[in-house]
Amino acid sequence: MTTNPPNTQGIIGQIARIRELSNLFIELELRNVAIEGILPAHGSILNFLFQQDAPVPMKEIVERIGRVKSTVTGMIHTLEQYGYVEKLPSPEDGRVVLVKLTEKGCSLKPPFKQISKKLIARLYGNMAVEQKDSLVELLTQIEGNLQPM
Repeated sequence: MTTNPPNTQGIIGQIARIRELSNLFIELELRNVAIEGILPAHGSILNFLFQQDAPVPMKEIVERIGRVKSTVTGMIHTLEQYGYVEKLPSPEDGRVVLVKLTEKGCSLKPPFKQISKKLIARLYGNMAVEQKDSLVELLTQIEGNLQPM
């Protein structure tokens, strides 16, 4: 019996479906632990802020997560409305807006870590280490190929 080769033309759709399924998984897990107001898109901001010891400029968040300023501003606004972050004026420069996690925001770190572990375990399934490494290398190459020149 012969097997058909993989459809290499449908890769964009496949990547999109993986993202959709990952986001759905995250949304369901957040709901299971009764976390409100958080979308998968907020994860990059929160994960960055989890690593900070002091308030950080909005500009630094924009640069680190690779999203446009208006998108990050909107996401920060939503997180602020739910009480997860606080915006402060910079003491050095009043034009600069600093962002920090609130106590409520800090409390998200353990469930986020657990959800991330569950997602990664589900994503990789029973893949061998070599397969995981190859997958990451290939996806990194694809991402690099698509970067603007």
